[in-house]
Formats: sequence, structure tokens, C-alpha cells
Amino acid sequence: MKRKHKGRKIYKTKEKNYYGKSPMGKILSAALTVLLIGGIGFIGYSVAEPVINYTQHKGDKPEEDTTSAAETTGGTVPEGSTSPTEGAPKAPEKFTAAGLVPTDMVNAAALQTALSAVPRDAGIEYVEVPLKARGGKIYYATTNQAAVACGAVSSTLSLADIVKAIEDSGFKPAAEISTFCDNQLPTYLPLAGYVTVDDGSQWVDNDPQHGGAPWTAPTSEEALTYITDIIGEATDAGFGKVVCTDIMYPYFRESDLALLDEQYGRTDRFLALTSAANLFYEKSVSGGASMYVGVSAADMLRGNSDVLNAQLLSANTVVLNIDTDELKKGVSDGKMLYEFEGTPAEMTEKCLGFLSDRLTDFNVTVRISGSAATAEELKTAKDKAAARGYSSFVIG
Repeated sequence: MKRKHKGRKIYKTKEKNYYGKSPMGKILSAALTVLLIGGIGFIGYSVAEPVINYTQHKGDKPEEDTTSAAETTGGTVPEGSTSPTEGAPKAPEKFTAAGLVPTDMVNAAALQTALSAVPRDAGIEYVEVPLKARGGKIYYATTNQAAVACGAVSSTLSLADIVKAIEDSGFKPAAEISTFCDNQLPTYLPLAGYVTVDDGSQWVDNDPQHGGAPWTAPTSEEALTYITDIIGEATDAGFGKVVCTDIMYPYFRESDLALLDEQYGRTDRFLALTSAANLFYEKSVSGGASMYVGVSAADMLRGNSDVLNAQLLSANTVVLNIDTDELKKGVSDGKMLYEFEGTPAEMTEKCLGFLSDRLTDFNVTVRISGSAATAEELKTAKDKAAARGYSSFVIG
């Protein structure tokens, strides 16, 4: 039985009036009042400023005072004053792109064929290419020693060739870089992946989807250096957008966690992911590019999206990949089965219905992909997302 809430007791005291203060007493009293007010103002400013600075995202501008100059001057704007809109926070960047797949990147002919198929009537500005794909394969002719040694290089195209082909087709280049779902690098650098605590042997993912393959770890200096080097090559080549995907952990089972460092089973394990994402952000921005965090809609539904912590991430744009091939198989979080049927547009609308509340703290670009979807179906799905307020998109 719940205890009845009786409300808060209010205690009143009689006000006391003091008469007959001397003139000196009145002066001292007034002086103390001024000092007290000044002290409170100083303390409030000292506390508020660092709190405001801390809560702003790195790279964000402080919010400007939205009160107009006319309001502060009694209806007139002094000569030489700035417009109320000058210096106001910029609107989120709009990202409209066509996404290519790894098979489009194996050689110049495949790339040109893919670029020729990009719709010209869909408002597309960028072409997003997978420079490093999920699984660890690299689709450009990098000279990175580790990439060459582990057998990851899977294309003869140079970055300069890729950029030129995209720009000659009338678009701008954007890079997609898969980060920690990398089964290649740990075969050459075991410390780039997960190791067991008992004997330091390499942990492998026995999930049938990955077939006993290792992953790179966000806590590994070798892995972080490898990824930032790839980002650096992309920005140096002229890629203006970098979408870092798979900033995530494998789907650890209890038997896996028993073998690994205890940090991977803690509730604060997301800190390693947000720290890595911020490192990738800094590397991208220092190279003159914008960096976005790419997440899979299926992974979000399964509950594997630890990186999405708006208070800690420097990047504030998320590219949500709605892969219709993956969704039509059904997605389970262990408690609920999410089923998707129908057209890509119907799956997109249903998926956004499930996930939109989890993305309210971010600027969101919706990517709709799927090997079975036609270009027209993807455009229709893009329009469905736009009707829900998501005007930035990647199709393909």
C-alpha cells in the first residue's frame, strides 16, 4: 500500500522589525548589501561559464543572444551595428549523396559504370564511396604498410583517380570508412584486436556471420593509429566528408566476456567508443573535412549503438543506414522481434518510427540501401524520410 503524500509542511515565522539604527549602522548595512550582491554575481558567472563551455560540442559556436538590436535600443538600431542574424548559429549541414558499394571500387571501369548510374534528378551533391569496408578490405591503392601486409588492399584505384572520376561526373567525393568491424588488421597485428586475459591469445568472433574472425578494438593504439592514418589519406586527397561506420563492439556473449578484460562488460564501456569517435573527428576536421558517425539501423534495434552519446561526441551528425536487405530478415534484440515487409519506403517509415526518438539529440542523415531495391524505390523511400523531417539522405 502506498503511503499517502500529505504535501510539504510550511513553517512561518513572525517578521521582526528593527528600529533606531544609527547612521553609521545604515551605511555599513548598505555596504555589506552591495558586496553581497557583487559576490553572488561573481560566483554565478564563474560557475556558469565552464558549465556552458562543457556542454557545447567541440567545434560548435556559442549560442548568440537572439534579442534584436531594436529591442535593446527602444526601437532604433544604432548606426554601424550588426544585423540580429549576423553571427547566429549555422544550420546543420545538409548532406545529399549517392552511396556506392565495394564492387563498384575494384577498378576504373566499375567505378565509372557506377557513377553513370547515379540519378541526376534526385538533388544529389556527393558520391559516398567505401574506402574501407565492413570486414576490413580497403578499396583504394593505399601504401599503408599494415594494410598491405594484412592483405586488405582490394583495388588498384588511387585516391586521386577516385576523386577525379567523381568530380568529372559532376559530384563531390565523400569517404565511408568502417572502423572496428575489421577482420583483416588483427591477423597481422594481434594487439590491434581483442586478446584473452589468461594467456594473451587472440579472441575471435564465433558468430556464424563472422566465421571465427577477429575484430579491431577501440582500446588498441595500433587500431586507432591505423584508422586515423586512413582518414588522413582521404582528407589529404580531397574528400570533404568522412563517414566513420562500425564504431561498435562485437556482439559479446557471456562466455566471451569471461575471457576478456572486464572493461568490455562494464556499463561505461561506451567511453572508449566516444573517445575513438572524437579522435576520428579531430583527424577529419584538421584535414578540412566534416566527420559523421555512421550507424546501422539493425544494430540500433539490437541495442548495439553504445557510441551514440550526444553529450560526449564531438560529431553531432549521424548517418542512419536502413539496409533493407538486412531488415527484411527480421531483427531481434533478444526480447522483441522486429519484422519488416513491403517496399523500401514502407520499411523506411516503419524503421524511423522505431528509432526517431533515440536520435532526437543529433542531426540525422538517412541512408536507404539494399541490393534488391531499384533506384526509383530508393528515391521514393528517400521522399518518405523527408516527409518525416529528414531532408539529408544517402541512397544506395
